Amino acid sequence: MSLPEAFTQRLEQIVPREQLETILRTFDTPKQVTFRVNTLKSTPQELELELETAQISYERVGWKTQFMEGVYRISPEDKLRLTSSDAFYGGRLYIQNLASMIAPWILAPQPEETVLDLAAAPGGKTLMLAGMMENTGWLSAVELSRERFFRLRDNLTAQGVTNAHTYMTDGRSVGKKCPEMFDRILLDAPCSSEARFKTHDPKSMSFWTIHKVKETSKLQRRLLLSAYDALKSGGKLLYCTCSFSPEENESPIQHLLERHGDRLNTLPLTLPFDNVQKPLERWGKEVFDARIQNGVRILPTDTIDGFFLCLLEKN
Repeated sequence: MSLPEAFTQRLEQIVPREQLETILRTFDTPKQVTFRVNTLKSTPQELELELETAQISYERVGWKTQFMEGVYRISPEDKLRLTSSDAFYGGRLYIQNLASMIAPWILAPQPEETVLDLAAAPGGKTLMLAGMMENTGWLSAVELSRERFFRLRDNLTAQGVTNAHTYMTDGRSVGKKCPEMFDRILLDAPCSSEARFKTHDPKSMSFWTIHKVKETSKLQRRLLLSAYDALKSGGKLLYCTCSFSPEENESPIQHLLERHGDRLNTLPLTLPFDNVQKPLERWGKEVFDARIQNGVRILPTDTIDGFFLCLLEKN
């Protein structure tokens, strides 16, 4: 099955033209399987020894800096061996796309802080936040969907998280309930999941329409306003999605800056790889605030999904 024609046409206007064909090919083949050590239960050295004992071949993800340790990849054919291992069942490793791992590292929560994950399920980023906080402080994890909420809660328990408090509630209401309560907030917003389209999996694209993109953008705007209200002065808010659409990336940030831009800065992001692109300066008739240029759009490869990130600080 091919990608939706309307999506491909829009992608042509979003990503660099010279990289379009390479990016389109990433939707056709299964990506490398990436995973990381769960620092609440193991160390990179211990996990590597465990993998070698189980005769599971792995490759360290060799980024240009010590951006993250204990991150690995294997070929898609070896995934079954990994998910059958004692390390997997014991929660000492966690399978997660590299793009999703980057978000907690950019937010950089510290031990003893108050941190909010505003759309937390299934919990991979929440787990990583807890590890960086060393299971101290207060970590609130919010999820509205009942089914996803219980999956989130079970996931955190299995992975050894003890500092998380889970709430089945609408993230749009959190700002009013918890004004200026959190040092750091992660909003990996519900989105159209365009970066996860797979041409060999028609279901991954079956619900996508331009109308859905625009409807999701309205939800993201309200979640961002809620996150702003819940953020302490001096606190940091990371907004991210696994979508390419400007309606879901630049536009919600623009909406937030138009309302609270006098109290917000965006912070520049430096990532340890080159497959990145600056946010768009305009889309259709909408011209975006120059501060949004500090964000970044990760372009997909055979290992990493597409992703958008923008880090804001409340004055």
